[in-house]
Amino acid sequence: MFSPRGRGAQIEVVSERHAQAGSIVALPAPGVGDERRFMHGIGWAHRAGDKDWVFFSSSGLPPRGANSNGNWPHDVYVGEWSPQRTRLANVRIFISRPEAQEPVSVAQNASGNIFVSFEDGWNAPRTVSQRYGVYGANLAPIKPYPNDVESGGHSGHVAAVGEQFVVFYSQDWVDGGGVDNLGTGGGVYVKVYNGRGVLLRHVDVAAHVREWWPMIAGSPTRALLVWQRYIPGEIVAQLEYAVLDPATGKLVRPEGGSGGARVQYYTYAAAWVPAVERFVIEATLDNGRSSVLLIDEEGHVTAKLDCLPASVREASIAVNGNTAYVPTRDGRLMALALTGKTIELHGLLRAPFAWGNTGAIGIPHGAGSVHFVSLSPTGLREADFNERNAMAPSASDQCGIKNAPE
Repeated sequence: MFSPRGRGAQIEVVSERHAQAGSIVALPAPGVGDERRFMHGIGWAHRAGDKDWVFFSSSGLPPRGANSNGNWPHDVYVGEWSPQRTRLANVRIFISRPEAQEPVSVAQNASGNIFVSFEDGWNAPRTVSQRYGVYGANLAPIKPYPNDVESGGHSGHVAAVGEQFVVFYSQDWVDGGGVDNLGTGGGVYVKVYNGRGVLLRHVDVAAHVREWWPMIAGSPTRALLVWQRYIPGEIVAQLEYAVLDPATGKLVRPEGGSGGARVQYYTYAAAWVPAVERFVIEATLDNGRSSVLLIDEEGHVTAKLDCLPASVREASIAVNGNTAYVPTRDGRLMALALTGKTIELHGLLRAPFAWGNTGAIGIPHGAGSVHFVSLSPTGLREADFNERNAMAPSASDQCGIKNAPE
């Protein structure tokens, strides 16, 4: 989303080695305002062995928020994580320029190359540009930042599809409507790159219309595109999605449209689940409950589960084997057991902190275990979760469906 801009760098980390079932539910504190001005955007990639990189955008560490002129000073940071650590180590600035570089998005292709992309306020003739850099798994430069995806582009997210990278981004801005009447994007578009960052093709997904906040997930051969459409006079959006073949640029849209799902702004996510060969979409609807879809590479919906707890804005879906993990607004983590044709709410785990609303990722490590890193106005918040500590869902977690009288 378009954001005020400007600059920034010690690190405040709230860490809990094991988030046990029964931990105190932590909710976001009121009165914080726009959390994005502190930290916004997070992603991860594999380094080597059991080590991973975590990238995030922050207005210093600890984050200080906007500058005195109201501009945002975010840099892109990188840190190292492995299962032996309770939190990120060796956190440092990776990309720094005047004005903000946020929200960062990261993807890694089959060869291990890492594509880093973000909205950039530095040296941007059209206020912002969606930019990128390509690096090796050891962060050695291949096609280093700065490179333009699109001048005037923003809100982009990237996924790997085999060896290729697919950037799904918005362009332009239309004032009015949206969250706090700040406005909406002016369309969503795709650019496909090879593994070294060379542009292969451009695809207009929804051009010159009030559609924005593009999210993406990649399988070995396809990309799932998910975004929101502005509904005039409403305070919610319509969820849209399509499956892209990056090799041809062909888009497959759902038969009969997206079904008209009305979603809370920015509160949806997508991921690829290799163990069941399905994409998963999670979205919080206008009724305050989440819905989850499984979609195959041809764009067919193969399973759906409704009436789940509300999810957290901008939180990613973590995947470990056939389980998808989704942070919930009431301070928990949903564990969803998946097959190619079914979705089951397996259990919920308490988080030892309040989830932030500007980005959260989960890194799998071993059976049933995932390490989550959440952005917040005060810094990074980290915890390990293990399914063995999950509590069974109550009837209220599924709108009273569970154990309801027939």
